[in-house]
Amino acid sequence: MFDVIGIGFGPANLALAIAMEESGCGLRARFIEAASGPGWQSAMMLDGSDIQHNPVRDLVSLRNPRSRFSFINFLFEHDRLLAHLNLPMEFPFRKEYGQYISWAAGHFADRVDYGTRAVAIEVRYDAASEPYYVVRSDAGREYHARSLVIGTGRTPYVPAPFDTVTSERVFHLTSYLPALDRLAAEAAEKGSDWPPQHVVVVGGSQSAIELTLDLSRRFPQARVSTYCRPYAPREKDTSPFSEESYFPEFTDLYFAADRAGKASLDAQLRLTNYSAADGDVLRELYCLIYEQRLDDAQRVFVHGNNDILAIHDDGATQRLTLRDRVAGHMTEVAADLVVLATGFRDLGPAKHQERHPRIMDAIGDRFAVDQHGYLVIDSDYHVEPVGSSMPPLFLNGLCESTHGIGDAGSFSLLSIRAQRLLDGLNKRLP
Repeated sequence: MFDVIGIGFGPANLALAIAMEESGCGLRARFIEAASGPGWQSAMMLDGSDIQHNPVRDLVSLRNPRSRFSFINFLFEHDRLLAHLNLPMEFPFRKEYGQYISWAAGHFADRVDYGTRAVAIEVRYDAASEPYYVVRSDAGREYHARSLVIGTGRTPYVPAPFDTVTSERVFHLTSYLPALDRLAAEAAEKGSDWPPQHVVVVGGSQSAIELTLDLSRRFPQARVSTYCRPYAPREKDTSPFSEESYFPEFTDLYFAADRAGKASLDAQLRLTNYSAADGDVLRELYCLIYEQRLDDAQRVFVHGNNDILAIHDDGATQRLTLRDRVAGHMTEVAADLVVLATGFRDLGPAKHQERHPRIMDAIGDRFAVDQHGYLVIDSDYHVEPVGSSMPPLFLNGLCESTHGIGDAGSFSLLSIRAQRLLDGLNKRLP
């Protein structure tokens, strides 16, 4: 019987593990991670790509700037601190930050079961009629705990018409590098055509622009077409005033707001993180296209104002039907690969959201929702049960609908959230 079972061991639960270690809280914790080893965004470790937050907003520093688990100490221990500080870059390479995450996770290898996927959760009762959680793994192993912390990350959002496609040639960005490696290996084995001649990227986000640039370098003879719904890809709102939405004070403001207030804040701040790209990659892409036009050899294209209405899997070719959102005319495009930079699902009642993380399916109806259909989540990330018969359950890195834009998918408040969540565990576990 553990005090805490953490499902997932990405940055969110890693930051919690570090907070537990440094606090000396004495809670017995075990983490379950589906991946075969520590890592972070391994499918998007693109050459030249950087992170999008100040590196000091790491796993620990806002909570404990003296921590040995900081990014600065990682650089120091690897004899790269001075060289890193001399880099003419605003933000570090993503691959270096990925190495930092793996290094930090390595300190907790004895508390993590890698290659273990949690598939179901149930509640049982001990001899004293006290409830506890049972988490079953894909190998049939059971983990028993007095509380759960779910830090699985958000579910990739695959919108229609792609949600019914089963082809290996249509995949979400979370599978990008493994999918390319698999397809290349299959082509070599079968003697089929490779590399692709035309790749379509769907979306207008930072990831969409990064993928477009990477594909243009990886397959220099291929046509790369990016389709997005707005008129053109948009630049992120990086105003320092807007960036204060990634302060803990904003989290408190957002948490206290009613649903209409939350919706207003979401609309105002969306471009700080979603459906937009950093200026540097937008400029790089624009200059690339311009130079190709100078050479009368344009191979990279960005098409705005487009809805993709249908896709037909024709074996090695994917045929897409598109509609211009302004002019209304229809076109058809054939592609060898389609990469979906379509984002992730938040928690909520909308069509593109999910009511709770999928691992909670068997127990989801035992937790309260508000009048708008959102889970009732406390300020310390504890999910309110229906009645009093449920052990404590927390969501880590999944609470953007209640805690604001700095919560899901962002490093900005990772360490502070870990402390709040740990305080909640200490309060609720006698």
